[in-house]
Amino acid sequence: MNKKPFVLIISLLLFTLMLTACGGSTQTVEVTREVEVTRIVEVAAEAAPAQPVAVTFAEGGATLKQVQDRGVLKCGGNQNVPGFGYLDPASGDFTGFDIDFCHAIAAAVLSDASKIEVTPTTGDSRFPTLQSGEVDVLIRNTTWTFSRDTALGFDFTPTTFYDGQGMMVRRDSGIETLEDLRGGTVCVQSGTTTEKNLAQYFDGIGVRIEILVYEDAVATREAYDSGACDGFTTDKSGLVSQQILLADPNAHQILVEDMSREPLGPLTRHGDNNWNDIVSWVVYCTINAEFLGVNQANVDSMLGGDDPVVADLLGETGDLGQNFGLANDWCYQVIKQVGNYEDIYMRNLGPSTPFNLPRGLNALYTDGGILYPIPYK
Repeated sequence: MNKKPFVLIISLLLFTLMLTACGGSTQTVEVTREVEVTRIVEVAAEAAPAQPVAVTFAEGGATLKQVQDRGVLKCGGNQNVPGFGYLDPASGDFTGFDIDFCHAIAAAVLSDASKIEVTPTTGDSRFPTLQSGEVDVLIRNTTWTFSRDTALGFDFTPTTFYDGQGMMVRRDSGIETLEDLRGGTVCVQSGTTTEKNLAQYFDGIGVRIEILVYEDAVATREAYDSGACDGFTTDKSGLVSQQILLADPNAHQILVEDMSREPLGPLTRHGDNNWNDIVSWVVYCTINAEFLGVNQANVDSMLGGDDPVVADLLGETGDLGQNFGLANDWCYQVIKQVGNYEDIYMRNLGPSTPFNLPRGLNALYTDGGILYPIPYK
């Protein structure tokens, strides 16, 4: 055997290890290839070096039984995004659009929408929390992407909120377009698609910025509010919810431009198709109900009607609920206890809320949006 190639390989490996060791104190700055974007990660001086996350995968195939035996749905959520997932400090309750879909699943599988336990997660912790089986479903403003759907071992359900990444700036900054941020700094949360989108977008338009990365939504918002950055980026829905928490919300504006497409929705683990079907059809139940004019206020009056489609949806006829192990009135329970899609949207994001967020793409296809009810039959 010729030993020279072997010696050369060993030498290269040792050289690589030396370089890696020497780089231990330089993690605060990372510059991408030819990209005019500098990424700055704030690290506390006393903080220990980040350790790799050990991920274990829960056994799939029995989630429905586990939830019903336990009597509680464990839902991974958010606690820092008002309107979507927020822990009310006064009441100690979780509220929001995403949280209501947790309630809807509990209504379907346990006949009691209140039987949920929300585990707050960050952008970095949400995926290991679902992978390990600590929660049954993750509903936390999470973008459906190819890699998350495949490499991470997840199955997405229908999109519940169509969004796009935006940018918030101060009204008196003179910044009216994304190109006006040239030479400025932008705050972003780590472990999110927004961080990657940001670098790619500004690379594409040839604008140099500095990106300050923070652990969670609170730290990101507070850094922006303190003046640490010129811009604050996340999904536009997130910007709307974070704006009301700023010291002077009216002093800020969200730019018109979108930097990405962000379809947000629940996700489950690979290996349990029946559970994914259940979560998916809970979403479709709410959309079908709006399409058919069945809502939380009138659902009881719709019972015993002449419309066979509504009778199927409410479980008065047929046995479709048995197809995935639920009572036939599971969708009735969702509508009665939580509401249809419009009920959920208006309660959390509509004109009577601080957000007054237009439905846009999140309207039914018959009303100019792209929500399309898959037939329940």
